[in-house]
Amino acid sequence: MRQTIKMDQKDDRYYINKVLEGDVQAFSYLVDKYKDMVFTLAVRILKNRENAEEVAQDAFLKVYQNLGKFRSKSKFSTWLYRIVYNTAISKVRVKQKTTMSIEDQKFFEIGDEKQNVSISFDIENNKMILQRLLNKLDESDRALITLYYLDGCKISEISEITGFNRSNIKVKLHRTRKKMQEELHRILKSEIVEII
Repeated sequence: MRQTIKMDQKDDRYYINKVLEGDVQAFSYLVDKYKDMVFTLAVRILKNRENAEEVAQDAFLKVYQNLGKFRSKSKFSTWLYRIVYNTAISKVRVKQKTTMSIEDQKFFEIGDEKQNVSISFDIENNKMILQRLLNKLDESDRALITLYYLDGCKISEISEITGFNRSNIKVKLHRTRKKMQEELHRILKSEIVEII
């Protein structure tokens, strides 16, 4: 009767073992389970959907190629996030070098188009403001905020993913929250002035 258990009812280790035994199709379970989280982290770091899709594909390819190196000391998702994080950060560094050498301008730009803003804080407005706040952060801080608040990772998991020590992560999260609060006050103040 154990053979009739559906694929989605087994844990990650089961599918990892199946892939390592030669069942390539079992990898699709892992991709389906984590693709949204992988893409979200990549897009938060890169701020570009096309680049994030490329990083997500590259990360899954690296995972597949290195699956035999995964040791169950940490969760599979933590190991996967570390690969995504490193792949995205590498892409940002390459992009920064080429952008700065070709054009002498800042890599990160904040959209300057004026928007009609209402004071009501509905879900869409909150998402828009959150995205504006995240866009103001550098890729490392954006990744920390995404991992901790949006993906619910623990400090120990973030440490494994990023390579930062735990106390450094706590300090960075604290400073980043403070930056975001200051920027939120500035955004709200300017929106109120526009309305008046």
